[in-house]
Amino acid sequence: MAQIICRDLAIGYEGKTVVQNINLSVKKGDYLCVIGENGAGKSTFMKTLLGLLPPVSGKIEFYDGLKKNEIGYLPQQTEVQKDFPASVREIVLSGCQNHLGFWPFYRTKEKKYAEEMMKKLQITHLSKRCYRELSGGQQQRVLLARALCATRKILLLDEPVSGLDPQMTEEMYRLIEKINREDKITIIMISHDIRGAMEYASHILQIGQEVIFESKENYLRAHTKRSVLGNTGGKK
Repeated sequence: MAQIICRDLAIGYEGKTVVQNINLSVKKGDYLCVIGENGAGKSTFMKTLLGLLPPVSGKIEFYDGLKKNEIGYLPQQTEVQKDFPASVREIVLSGCQNHLGFWPFYRTKEKKYAEEMMKKLQITHLSKRCYRELSGGQQQRVLLARALCATRKILLLDEPVSGLDPQMTEEMYRLIEKINREDKITIIMISHDIRGAMEYASHILQIGQEVIFESKENYLRAHTKRSVLGNTGGKK
């Protein structure tokens, strides 16, 4: 069952098109890896899916009962955000805010679900620790738990392994793959670590002058020699 369909989508800022002719269908349980060169428009695409930016033209359609406020989102961290003075539990629980409606307090079910997500991400022992005291890998687990509190359907991850060492990178990939496989949560992930990210992907969206959306197998068969696969790049 499709959850998101993009039809002739053009994206950009203030009416200026950055990428156009995006046509794709993301189904429940897919693992979509979004790749492309620096500045190609990957984060712009993700922000457009989230409704943070309006489409320049074309359509984004949501199915399977999916609403924009039910999408879990893990953005790239800024240095200021890394120094945020809150406890791990407070940050994870904040992912439940979209479920509160007009009710100003967290209920038992939100608190219970936050505890479940901390257990899933193996950070329960950190719940009372201050976020800014954690390592980069621990912080990413906290933010992933927070994103999971916002959704039971789909996660959008913007370079979730950025700045992590090789061991932490592999651990994060395995966690994301486990969430996709066991919980059937759809993953849409941007990564400059193209080879590593594509190991677990089911589909590839290449954004740039040419837009390509294919299954991973078809993409690798047809485009293995493309320069994008040899360019892991840096930050967008």
